[in-house]
Amino acid sequence: MSKNVLITGASGTVGSVLTELLIKKGYKVSHLSRSGSAKRGSVRIFGWDLAENYIEPAALENAHIIIHLAGAGVADERWTDKRKKEIKDSRIFSTRLLFEKLKQIPHKVETFISASAVGIYGNSGKALMREDANIHPSDFLADVTQSWEEEVFQIQELNIRTLALRIGVVLSNQGGALEKMALPVKYGAGAALGSGEQIMSWIHIDDLCEMFCHLIQKESYSGAFNAVAPNPVSNKEFTRTLAKVLNKPIFLPPVPAFVLKIMLGEMSAMVLGGSNVSAEKILKTGFAFKYSTAEDALKDLLKTNN
Repeated sequence: MSKNVLITGASGTVGSVLTELLIKKGYKVSHLSRSGSAKRGSVRIFGWDLAENYIEPAALENAHIIIHLAGAGVADERWTDKRKKEIKDSRIFSTRLLFEKLKQIPHKVETFISASAVGIYGNSGKALMREDANIHPSDFLADVTQSWEEEVFQIQELNIRTLALRIGVVLSNQGGALEKMALPVKYGAGAALGSGEQIMSWIHIDDLCEMFCHLIQKESYSGAFNAVAPNPVSNKEFTRTLAKVLNKPIFLPPVPAFVLKIMLGEMSAMVLGGSNVSAEKILKTGFAFKYSTAEDALKDLLKTNN
């Protein structure tokens, strides 16, 4: 029997690629969307509304697996107090709504996999961060992510296998971080940011989507998993590798931290900080990365541009 996978936040880059992969692997996929009920190809779309505390009951009644990706984009807008509230509330209240409705609506859900983020480790420098690290929220993203995971793991109380993937910087050729990082390099204006020594824990989008599928199938595993490639790099090294793959020079000095703080405000913490995140736990489950080095990932994603 093919299992039914319900995805929240499916309109984003990860959700779109993951939907295609799951269908290719024989799963039946449906989405939760604020735009309401519809059908898109083989994908059935169910409505939900956080403000009204509503999920279309059939969405949960038919699902065996829920993949929870919903949440306001962290890098989409400047971090005003209002935007920070949206970022946090969208994650907390969407997860809480799923928990409450799973308690109320008869369902067949056996696995719940939520996105999370390596931001939970804060700006932890070069110390290797494993899933069992003692976490003391030191900044906005660490606070958001810890609060988010607390909501996620409440779902274990319903005897549903629950996992959280602490996702690093997702490299994709369909927008997102890579597009923003590659643009100045393409025009000969590439430069490291701040000291350039901050560690970037990243993952190719194809490996990330395969990881979701892998953990669906590995039914004995639960808890938090770092979703990062096994070879993190410094910002300086990533910029150099990007320039090499694009065959562009890097001759500008690093962009000073104070300039980034003026340009980005509090959001500058995203590029000036970093964490050295371990992939050891997911590797021990038998997961094999297709792209384990930044150069391999960038060559694949930018090949059409060379």
